[in-house]
Formats: sequence, structure tokens, C-alpha cells
Amino acid sequence: MHEESLHNTSSIFGRFQTYLPEFVYGGIDGAVTTFAVVAGGFGANLDTGVIIILGFANLLADGFSMSVGAYLSAKSERENFKKNQAIEYWEVENIPDAERKEIEDIYRAKGFEGKLLDRVVDQITTDKDIWVAEMMKDELNLLLDDKSPLNIGLATLISFILVGLIPLLIYIWDFFGDISGEVFLLTSILTAIAFAIVGFLKSYVNKTSILKSILETLALGLLAAMVAYFVGDLLEQFFLS
Repeated sequence: MHEESLHNTSSIFGRFQTYLPEFVYGGIDGAVTTFAVVAGGFGANLDTGVIIILGFANLLADGFSMSVGAYLSAKSERENFKKNQAIEYWEVENIPDAERKEIEDIYRAKGFEGKLLDRVVDQITTDKDIWVAEMMKDELNLLLDDKSPLNIGLATLISFILVGLIPLLIYIWDFFGDISGEVFLLTSILTAIAFAIVGFLKSYVNKTSILKSILETLALGLLAAMVAYFVGDLLEQFFLS
């Protein structure tokens, strides 16, 4: 039972790692989108309830839109791969000499020559699956992503909503519990922590400096919030004064 439990945990963690890029970028977009709405609402001096309504409307609508976009993009890439793969299989079966020549040219460009080149080409062209795989990779520069488009969309949606909800938490708490303190300041601190965590995960995905990744993510959130705040403040003077 203990080994089975460990295996399941490892499997879940492995699946999380597989879809970590989608989780990271969905989370960044979710936090930026919602925090920008909150900052704009604060700049426009909107009531807490209005900010919550606008925040949730943007959170759900943009989250759904982004997840659908991620799903359709992944699905389109997979369909494009399959279409080109079918073409390559047809060419291997119907014009094998031309396809063999292409394999030969590919490996000659890699530095193979003479008898070694002939053996490599012979070995590859004796198996249609390997032959087509080589053509897909080296001729068309296409690789099949084995991640499910549906799971990509779900990972994007889940992360967008989970991380994007963070800028709204303090406002929800204040609406129902009346926080004694600067609500926007507390929201900014909590959101900055969320950005830092997502930035840390982004550094793992991109294999970059942790500090650089965190600072980039924080800067992105700060810039979006500043733009939204000043736009909200400007529009409030025109329409709500």
C-alpha cells in the first residue's frame, strides 16, 4: 500500500510537471488581468462591491477565453503534425527514391559520408516509421507534443482562476468582514507574493535565473497595475466626477 501511494504521488507530481508551463503562463495572465482590474477600480475610486464584480467578470471570461485559445492552438498544432505525417507516409510509399535521397542529403549535411552514410540511410529507410519520423524532425522541423490539448486548456483555466483570484481575496474579505487597513495595499502585497511564486516556477520552466524571473514577473504585474490605475483615475475624472 505504501509503495502504491508513493507511486500515485509521483504520478501526480509528474503530471503537474508536464503541464507546469501552462500553469505558469496561465497564472501570470490571471494575476495580471485581475490585479489590473483591481488597480483600475481603485484608481477610479469604485466601491468594493463593484471592484469584486468587475474582477470576477474578467477572471471568468478571460480565463475561459485563454483556456479555449490554448486548447485550440494545441489541437491545431497536433492536426498540422498529423496532416504532414500522412503526407510523408504517402511519399515514402509512393516515391521512395526521392525520399531516400532527402534522407541522404540530411545526413550528408550532418557530416556523414561514404559507406557510413550508406549504412545510416539503409538502416533508416528499412523502417517506415523511423523513416517518416526522421523526415518530420529533420526536414519539416515538426515534433509531436504528446500533451493532451484538453489537459492544456484545463491547466491554463485552473491556473488562471486560482492565481487570478488572489488579487480579489482581500476585497472579498473586506466586503464581508470589513478589514481595518489599506485594502489595496494589502492586496498589492498579497499579489506581489503570488507573482514571486509564479516567477519562481517560471524560472524552473525556462531554466533561467530565479531572481531574474521573479523580478521580471513582478515588473510585469507592476506595469500593468500602474497603467490600469492611471487609466482608471483619468476616466473617473471624466465620467464620475
